[in-house]
Parts: sequence; C-alpha cells; structure tokens
Amino acid sequence: MMKTGQTNIDTDWAWSAYQPEQPQDWTQRQVAHFYRRCGLGANPEMLKAGLQKSPVELAVGQISNRQESAQVEQESATLARSVLATADAKNLPAWWTHRLLNTSVPLQEKMTLFWHGHFATGAEKVKDAQLMFDQNQILREYALGNFGRLVHEISQDPAMLLYLDSASNRKVHPNENFAREIMELFVLGEGNYSETDIRELARCFTGWEIRRDRFYFNRFQHDFDEKTIFSHSGKFTGEEGVDLVLEHPAGPEFIVGKLIQFFIADEGLQDPQLIKPLAQKFRNSGLEVGPLLETMLASNLFYSEYAQGRKIRSPVDFAVGFLNSLEGSTNLLELNKGLDEIGQRLFYPPNVKGWEGGRIWINSSTLLARTNLMQSLLKRDETRFGQGSLSEYCKSHGVTTTKEAVDWFAELLLAVPLNDHKQSEIVQRCEMIDGSYETKLKNLLGLIVSLPEYQLA
Repeated sequence: MMKTGQTNIDTDWAWSAYQPEQPQDWTQRQVAHFYRRCGLGANPEMLKAGLQKSPVELAVGQISNRQESAQVEQESATLARSVLATADAKNLPAWWTHRLLNTSVPLQEKMTLFWHGHFATGAEKVKDAQLMFDQNQILREYALGNFGRLVHEISQDPAMLLYLDSASNRKVHPNENFAREIMELFVLGEGNYSETDIRELARCFTGWEIRRDRFYFNRFQHDFDEKTIFSHSGKFTGEEGVDLVLEHPAGPEFIVGKLIQFFIADEGLQDPQLIKPLAQKFRNSGLEVGPLLETMLASNLFYSEYAQGRKIRSPVDFAVGFLNSLEGSTNLLELNKGLDEIGQRLFYPPNVKGWEGGRIWINSSTLLARTNLMQSLLKRDETRFGQGSLSEYCKSHGVTTTKEAVDWFAELLLAVPLNDHKQSEIVQRCEMIDGSYETKLKNLLGLIVSLPEYQLA
C-alpha cells in the first residue's frame, strides 16, 4: 500500500481519458478491474462484453444505466414486502444482498453502498425496518444524481432524524448532533467550521420532527431569530442552513477525496493538487455526481499502477463479488451472518462515521473469519454456480482440468496476478486431494480466496 502524502502525479495526465495505444493493451484484466471497483465483480459474459467497449464507453454506459430491470425490481419488491411484513430490520440485509447479487445497474448499487457508509444510519438505534428501507431507496434514487439534492433529502429523512436525535430539536434546547455531522462527516470534513457555526446551524433545524413516520415542520418549536453561519447572517430556515453548508468551498474537495478513496485507492491519492481539478468540475456542474464519476472512472489514474490492487476488499466486495463473478447464489441469511462476522453488516454501520475501510478490514481475526465464511459457503448445498454445480459451470466455459481452473479463477477473481510458482503450488495441492473433480474445484476456490492476493481489489 502507498503512504499518504504528495504524489507528484501530473494532474492533466491523471484525469485524462485512458486510451490504450494498441487493441491488445485493453485486456480482460482491466475490464475486471473496472467491475470490481464500479460494481461487485463481473461474470465471464460481462467481461467479454466490456472488452468490446472503450474505457470511456464502459464508464459512460454504467453511469447512464440507472433503470433497474423489470425482473429485478419485481423480485426485489416481492422480497421487500416479505421482509417489511416482519417489521424486523434484521431481515433487511438479506433483501439488499439479493439486489446486489442480481442487479442490472451495478454502479448504481455500488454508489448506494457508498452513500450508505457516508450518511451512515444504523438500524440498531432506528429499529424501524420501513424507515431504514425508505432511506435506502433515497440513497439509490440519488446515487448518481445531484449531491445537493441528496443532502436535502437525507436532512429530512425520518431515519436520519431519529438516528442523530434531530427529531427532538427544540428552540429552547437545540440539539447539535445533525448540525455537527452534516458539516464534519457529510459535506465539509473536519476543520472547515467552528463550534459557533454548529450551534447556529442547529438553531436552523429546530422544529424538525417526525409525525406518522414522515418529516414534519413544527413552527411552534422553530427558532425564527437571526443566526450567523460562516459569516452570513439571516433568519435562516433548516433548508437555507443546508444550502449554506453546500455552498461552502470545502465541500467539493471533501466529497471528491472520499470518492477517490472509494473507487481508486485506499491510500496515497489525497494530494490536494490531485483533488482540485475534479473538485472544480464537481462545483461547476452544480454538484452532479455522474459527470464527476465519468471523468474519474475512465481516467489514466483509474487504470494505472496507482489504482490496480490498491484497495482492500470490503466484506461485501469479498463475498458478493465472489458470487457475482461466478454467477453464484446461496442462502442469503447465512451469507449475511458471515458478513457480520467479518465486519460489515448492511444497515448496521458501527457508528455515524460508517465503515472506515482500508486496512481496518484486515486483521488476524477477520482473515480467519473470511476463510471460514468462504469454506462454509462452498460446502453449503444451497450454493450454486450458474444454477448448477461448480464443475458443470466450469465445463460450460471450457474449463476441464485443475490447471485450467487455476488460470481461469485467477483471471476472474484476482486483482494481482499469481506468479508461476504460486500457481503451480496451488495446482499440486489440489491434485493431491482425494475426491471428485467437484471436490477438487471447491478446494481450489477455497485456496484462491484465502490468498493475500484475493483480499485486494
């Protein structure tokens, strides 16, 4: 991993569109890199289709692809009704995992996951499954849209109001939680506001309540007196307070920095000079996420050595990405128990800061838990690949020997290529295993996903 600090990367080169010099320079490994970052893995058919597009076409296609297929929407709605009928938020992770495994709009779902960690709201405190589900729908609706509009929607979202105690914000005793977090975590980042700004902004949100599970403005509890925020004075409403935060010049840099960390590299690319051009583009577009990502995800930097293999897989990337790459399906309740054990329970972020990610994902305990999760997943009868056995799935793609399987799995799953010695060692270990070809293949997969190389994305 690179260390944080100055990168000395030429910004014009970094954010220019990547153009392979020769057709053979555009490879399946690069397409797989795109889908690991901009989705949750890709199956062989998706990789082949991606090779027929240029890097720019691939990015633009995913950014403009925001309409989920009718089949997935129908299946998702049916499962949601079943989950919400239980009124238990603990069943929501299985619903979302089903969507992540079946979506036809992978970048939109990946961005929904990003915003879930950014505007972190925990069902442990909110408890109401319907409110958590509704917030998730907001995140998805604006995932690739206007950031300012998303902030306004989240500011009046009942789940967020409950989570940060903003629903009990009264003029005689303003609650500062949401005012602090909208500045520190949601829009500006630390150091770009004062304690006075927090107190004054909190007064803007007085009277914001929830009635019948909906946002309600109680004018009798609102502070209509003059406030001063960022040297601007006026009798600001809550909406006007949000606008003042969104207009602050630090906002675009903060969001661009987080997106670079999420999509390109966990560490090493937070140089202000690298961030500045994209932040200006973001501001000039009126805070539209789509055009920003179009530049970022088709850039020289995105496909460079500074990016490939420079992220540690989140638990969701680790498990859901594995299943997506091999058209896998399994027991979703059991899968989510496993995700919880390795550190990422959807709808249950650890705190308002969300999941830190990066190196935090990996320690001796989580590495062992990752291996155990994959072993149990591979042994489970419900786990299928292309609706059949693993050996049948491999055979349908022309993979009939252990050596061919090692090469194929490595190409599909690994961001960092295996050296010849390690490949040979894996083949030898698998061929020594007693049992059917199916058993050998499952042991082979278990070995590959336990490698350090598979932990990188």
